[in-house]
Amino acid sequence: MNHSSNEKEPETIEPLRYLSKTEVATIETELLRDYRFGQQQLIEIWGHACAIAITKAFPLSSLSKKQPTLLVVCGPEQNGSIGLVCARHLRMFEYEPTIFYPKRSPQSLHQDFTVQCEKMDIPFLSYLPMEVQLLNDAYNLVIDAILGPETDHKEVKEPYAGMLVTLKQVKIPIVSVDVPSGCDVDEPAKDGINPEVLISLTAPKKCATGFSGKHFLAGRFLPYDIQKKYELNLPEFPGTECVIEL
Repeated sequence: MNHSSNEKEPETIEPLRYLSKTEVATIETELLRDYRFGQQQLIEIWGHACAIAITKAFPLSSLSKKQPTLLVVCGPEQNGSIGLVCARHLRMFEYEPTIFYPKRSPQSLHQDFTVQCEKMDIPFLSYLPMEVQLLNDAYNLVIDAILGPETDHKEVKEPYAGMLVTLKQVKIPIVSVDVPSGCDVDEPAKDGINPEVLISLTAPKKCATGFSGKHFLAGRFLPYDIQKKYELNLPEFPGTECVIEL
């Protein structure tokens, strides 16, 4: 039987790669150094894609509370800045984010994102209520942008350790950015926050193996040469979508 050359063989689809902490760092270094992406640019791309994924998982019309309130909890490093960008875009999409960002980064790059949120009149909380019921009552969902793959999960210090304890008890849905906070990037998640939705950036991490919630991938900006070099086997994104549900 003659197959025409442009027909796709379905059984040759390779499984999506799940990255280790080291691979994540290597790919990011390559994007910054060889492909001339700026760090601010990457954070913007990722934060925007996270906001889009959240609108897919929790459309405005599906929220149970009268106000479309969200709590965005930001850590001190890059993941926190992605949370800030995500909050700004969600504000543009008519949601009402509030940010909790207890340790603001001294880097001007991260400070720029904070100023952008302040200029959009997004409120910043001065503390995270310990009474979980207050969070359940005030917000439709929590966005966990606390500890990214760059953080050592064994070295979680205050105030983050306490925040994780509180967030593990909330009843409203949690969306984790890239890595559920408190998880070991290289191991299937067990100790950290247990989100309903996970948004993997670039490619999924090893900790997402076996994740049973809604799982989105935001990786469409990646140059083809990098995708090929690391055999990422990313799925095909439909149309002009920057995120895809796995």
